[in-house]
This record gives sequence, structure tokens and C-alpha cells, in this order.
Amino acid sequence: MDHYIDILLLPDPEFPPPILMSALFSKFHKALCDLHATGIGVNFPRYEQNLGDLMRIHGNFKILVKLQDLNWIGPMMGYCKVGKILPVPSKVKYCTVSRKQPTMSPAKLRRLIKRGSIAEDETNRYKSKMVFQSLTEPYIELTSNSTGRRHKRFISFGPLQNKPVTGCFDQFGFSKIATIPWF
Repeated sequence: MDHYIDILLLPDPEFPPPILMSALFSKFHKALCDLHATGIGVNFPRYEQNLGDLMRIHGNFKILVKLQDLNWIGPMMGYCKVGKILPVPSKVKYCTVSRKQPTMSPAKLRRLIKRGSIAEDETNRYKSKMVFQSLTEPYIELTSNSTGRRHKRFISFGPLQNKPVTGCFDQFGFSKIATIPWF
């Protein structure tokens, strides 16, 4: 994780940053799948209640060049400014960026009902618990290529650390163990 690329979303009157970030992230995920890459991590340094307008992609120089060679951004290029591959500054902190999954969801309720694991009279209780358990983390809204359903992928940012932790990243650029530079 010695290099990075910044992708800044440009202001657009028709599409707010969360919609543009979701579209950009979908393309990023597809590129990671095409590369079979486990050495690329992602963060969103301007996140607050949503992920903001900046996506920062981390990796070594060679893998980031391979990513850029895919021209994965395509038509989204009109909505963003892509920076050059730059070395990570020398004095940075590190953190994990990972997926946070709710333990209760409408999809899980459907599966429980379908396999008979929950009685019909228990579904209302499950739904009320599900409302109280809702997540407040920022998220990306994605569409499944296999089912066509839209779903939210909540993102959790770990505490800042002084030293990096190596490991693999999934095909979304997330890891519960491996850290990315935070600056």
C-alpha cells in the first residue's frame, strides 16, 4: 500500500454525490473482479454521514497501473477528476475499512419464512427489532448482477492505528484485518 489514486466527484446539479459515488463504486468493484485483485484497498477520506465526494484507491504502483489500464471508469469520467498515481506520504495513520452487515434484514426475514424457521406471528416482532437495529454507517447502494436487486453495503471505518497491518482485501477493496493509509 505504498501508492494511491484520488478520484474526486465533480459537482453535478442532477446527481448528488451519494448517487455518483454508488455508480463509481460499482464500476470499481467490477474492475477488481476483472483483475482478481486482493492487493487494492479503498477509503473515503471525506466521509461523514455519507461517503463524501472523494474515493482514494490504495495499492502498489504496478497493480494501480493495471487498474488504470482497464479504463474502468468509462462514461463516469465526465463526473469525476482522476488524479495521478502518487506515493503515500511518509507520516500517516492507518485504519481498516470494512463492510458492516446488519444481523437482521428484510432479505434474512424472507429466507427465514421460506425455510420455515420463523412462525408467521413472529414476523412482526422480527420487523420491530429490525427497525431498532438499523445501521447509521455510511453506505454504497449497489445492484446485484445476479438478482437485479438493489442493496446497501454499509461501510465501517476502524480506529486509527500507528502501524500498518498487512492482509488481503476483498473484491470491494475492503478488509476487516488489513489497513490502508489514512491521510
